[in-house]
Amino acid sequence: MSAILEGKPDKNLILVTGRAHPRLATDVADQLGIDILETTSYDFANGEMYVRYTESVRGADVFVLQSHTTPVNKSIMEQLIMIDALKRASARSITAVCPMLGYSRQDKKHLGREPISCRLVFDLLATAGADRIMSVDLHAAQSQGFFDGPVDHLIAMPVLVDYVRDRLDLSNIAVVSPDAGRIKVAEQWAQRLGGCPLAFVHKTRDITRPNHAVANRVVGEVKGKDCVLVDDLIDTAGTIASACQVLKDAGAKSITVAATHGVLSGPAVERLKNCGAREVVLTDTVPIPVEKRWEGLTVLSIAPLLASAIKAVFSDGSVAELFDTYPTHHGQGFLFA
Repeated sequence: MSAILEGKPDKNLILVTGRAHPRLATDVADQLGIDILETTSYDFANGEMYVRYTESVRGADVFVLQSHTTPVNKSIMEQLIMIDALKRASARSITAVCPMLGYSRQDKKHLGREPISCRLVFDLLATAGADRIMSVDLHAAQSQGFFDGPVDHLIAMPVLVDYVRDRLDLSNIAVVSPDAGRIKVAEQWAQRLGGCPLAFVHKTRDITRPNHAVANRVVGEVKGKDCVLVDDLIDTAGTIASACQVLKDAGAKSITVAATHGVLSGPAVERLKNCGAREVVLTDTVPIPVEKRWEGLTVLSIAPLLASAIKAVFSDGSVAELFDTYPTHHGQGFLFA
């Protein structure tokens, strides 16, 4: 295969990747039917990074895939350096593909003298030379407004819903949001699952203590239901574990947890193992190493969705239509990561 996908006259697509999640980049390239453009990347002794592309990118539409995973700051900086190198090498257009965007949760001020770090990340990408940004399930959809250019905000819901639909009795499902802030997403889940009942967990959060929330009670009927607990990101799993306990106390028959980004920091794995959920379903927007996997975890590949969006952007097609016409199982069965 070639590292260049030829399109309309004078249009060539090139995919490059940082070192944060090479497995996902390889899967996306396979879906596109191309090779990843070889990149020379390494760290200096003092921690600085070096990047150089081994082939010409002049006049090409380049997609820079880098998930902002641990270590987050290094992943972001490497992507910025890659974008800068492309700009100076005369790429025609540069799209920053960030399956998980770092600092996405810091999208507003809760207290005085706080930063809005999500806005800063968008500004850094723009200053480096990104013409377009593509990401999956931003913590808040309105964060797209931080970037003065096109933002393709992809949603992993079609991938996750397709999987859950095949494994539960749709007549007995209730979709549950772990807090009031995610209720709109839960409504979309419920609609895709045939208009099933909706509930949410009322919780309180101490904004002066990171990763700390207290689940209080369930609003909605979940007794005897197969509950699907949906969220965008699982970090330390405190919110999800507490929500599972509240649902069990309310008489839920079973709990399936579905989330896009499996960050799984600190005690997350142990909490999820012991939370009482029958299954935890994640996508591979960030790498989930073997030591953080267990029998009750399912990881679905986000590569087909990313590849479809990249193709749509490259060919001047509609990205929005992907979510209305996304084929069941993407026409090829589930891809597990």
